[in-house]
Amino acid sequence: MLVFVAIIFGIAGLIHLYLWHRLVRGTTRPGRWRRVGGAAIAGALVLLIATLILGDRLPSGLRWLTLPGYVWLALMFYLLLTLLLLELPVLAARFVTRRPARTEQPAAVPVLAGAGGSGGAIDSPPAADAEPEPGHDPDRRLLLRRGAAITAGAVAVSFTGFGVSRAYRTPTVKRHDIPLTRLDRRADGLRLAVLADLHVGPLLGTGQVERMVEIVNDLDADLVAVVGDVVTSEPGRVRESLLPLTRMRGRHGVYYVTGNHEYYVGPENWTEAAAELDLRVLRNERVEISHRGGVLDLAGVNDITGAQYADPPDYAATLADRDTSRPVVLMAHQPVAVHDAAPYGVDLQLSGHTHGGQMFPFNYLVGLQQPVVSGLGEVDGTPVYVTNGAGFWGPPVRVGADPDITLLTLRATER
Repeated sequence: MLVFVAIIFGIAGLIHLYLWHRLVRGTTRPGRWRRVGGAAIAGALVLLIATLILGDRLPSGLRWLTLPGYVWLALMFYLLLTLLLLELPVLAARFVTRRPARTEQPAAVPVLAGAGGSGGAIDSPPAADAEPEPGHDPDRRLLLRRGAAITAGAVAVSFTGFGVSRAYRTPTVKRHDIPLTRLDRRADGLRLAVLADLHVGPLLGTGQVERMVEIVNDLDADLVAVVGDVVTSEPGRVRESLLPLTRMRGRHGVYYVTGNHEYYVGPENWTEAAAELDLRVLRNERVEISHRGGVLDLAGVNDITGAQYADPPDYAATLADRDTSRPVVLMAHQPVAVHDAAPYGVDLQLSGHTHGGQMFPFNYLVGLQQPVVSGLGEVDGTPVYVTNGAGFWGPPVRVGADPDITLLTLRATER
């Protein structure tokens, strides 16, 4: 763990060194403003490290102090990305200016031996006011670097500001009809609310949780599936913010499975807290749901992170030896769990974890690890629905992946 932390902080240090090189050293001449800029970059690095180390350890009344550090994390990322993209045009501009158009030079005028002269021919000396080669013009290079820095700053501030406004907006309600071949026609129309990735912690508290609960209750769902990562902090530290979850209602119950962050904060503490919040925890188990005479199984497995805590997902215990004439809906925090679940004939998997990428272009990176990043997909013949989540993790920034809560309506189809 210490090695991992050292690597993370080392990378952060290198990024800040690059930002200093491009935003400060490359845009200022030696002197006071360069020293001020260097101090600002160093201060930003200290702020980021302090936020990552102390964030959740601060008293509840002071946790808002982590906001500047997390916002800087997003700004840092977009500054880095934009500056790297601008390296090519800056280099191209410098290359072009180093190749001035050729001009015909006047021939050297020979000076012959004669009156007052010396023997032999010599070239005439260059003009005293000849201009330096454009590519070596320090003022032009400074102008290019300042232009790149201003552009990067404008892009980073715009993306981050927009992302903050989207992260704290009311989650969008998405609605989808999901056909299930084995669903009894009497259960046709069963409505299932999917909520995930609240990440209740320093920057998302009581007001946001209350709003999410109101949205879910207004959907009047038959089932509520909470697919992990309810918390970022230890449950005891955010107990007041979690209490609104006790008011969340589903006609056939509110069910929950662990996410990776529950393991980070202590799975036993969290599952006890979940019971206090009236969340029915499915830990490698399934329950029978009867809806208007039609029956289906709702199953839930531990997050795959549980394997590191002697509490792994157990697909055989959860899904084997069941009545295969009726459908099974599986709750699994990470979409990648489908590869292990599909052989058991799962009819639909509900997942979160990805946040839809949260900050563009991370959606492309997440897609390298998870088979579905957002919305409905099919993996190994199994439909997988992935919600963007209702909260956020780390920076309170969402770009290209608005928070959402989903209402799925299950539809019976011809066998």
